[in-house]
Amino acid sequence: MIFHVTLTKAEDGWIVAECPALPGCVSQGRDEQEALNNLREAIAAWLWAEDRKAADEATKAGQPEILVTV
Repeated sequence: MIFHVTLTKAEDGWIVAECPALPGCVSQGRDEQEALNNLREAIAAWLWAEDRKAADEATKAGQPEILVTV
């Protein structure tokens, strides 16, 4: 998957990386590369958490769990 991200230099010199398509998905690093690497991990965790929430809701509604890979 491909996401557009933003990089902003904070007042303390750290680089803040954000993925606007995923509300609240933000990370940081001492430089751009570290910020991007940390954001990749944050994106994976964000997607996993949202999937788990949806799966739990579906299970409560009695729907079978069906998985697909992307």
